[in-house]
Amino acid sequence: MGRDAIGSGVSGGVADREGLKKRVSALAPWFHNIDLGGGVVTAPDHFLGDYPAAKFADFGGCLPENLAGKTVLDIGCNAGFYSMEMKRRGASRVLGIDWDQRYLAQAQLAAEALGYADSVEFRQLSVYDVAALGERFDLVIFMGVLYHLRHPLLALDLIREHVAGDLMLFQTMQQGSTDVGEVPEDHPFYLPGTWTPPSYFDDATYPKMHFIEHRFAGDWTNWWAPNRAGSEAMLRAAGFAIEAHPQSDVYLCRVAPVPYADWGQMAAYPARGGATA
Repeated sequence: MGRDAIGSGVSGGVADREGLKKRVSALAPWFHNIDLGGGVVTAPDHFLGDYPAAKFADFGGCLPENLAGKTVLDIGCNAGFYSMEMKRRGASRVLGIDWDQRYLAQAQLAAEALGYADSVEFRQLSVYDVAALGERFDLVIFMGVLYHLRHPLLALDLIREHVAGDLMLFQTMQQGSTDVGEVPEDHPFYLPGTWTPPSYFDDATYPKMHFIEHRFAGDWTNWWAPNRAGSEAMLRAAGFAIEAHPQSDVYLCRVAPVPYADWGQMAAYPARGGATA
């Protein structure tokens, strides 16, 4: 999959390209490096290289190439790379949401330049308010958002309860062990016949969420870094079965029964009257 995966780009003369470059520059910095055609790219000096196109080229095969008739919700869409890629694959409806107005302006500009202005919708909405959408989607994209959230498990619960209809493509920053250890069905307070706590929690392969009190890589919004076991355990706890693990930090999941759902109220609250788009 090349740089032009999401569209053929801007057409026209030098004046059009120069005007587009000025509009791109006015919305800088960009986290998505998107090739808009005509030699115009949004983040040519991105510290991750050709991101996210190069990353998606490695794991995109886990998704159907033909999404005809499918609906897609891109949560935390940023500049809209994944939203437009899903439309390129034929999705009948694509909605990208983000809370950052600058990212949404970037997405609108990229969609306009690539010819998707009338076929991909972008709205300002928080992941915590997805119930306000009032619909389920065949595919939910939840990439690069979890570790920026103050309440990550709540977000997964709300996605599962209100908008996930079938598949979810998930990615999060991870730190710590990449191994997954055995976890008991029930944890005793102490080892039998002793006052000694069990050693599970000291095991590097036990599900963990590392809390980042201060900045990580210069970003004060990086709050959490689960290890691999932690990511997988949270997905299962929210009611997602992992179907594929194409990259170390990427998971393709399918909706599954929510553990303990029959036992009582959990953290996924129903839509509240104050939730708005």
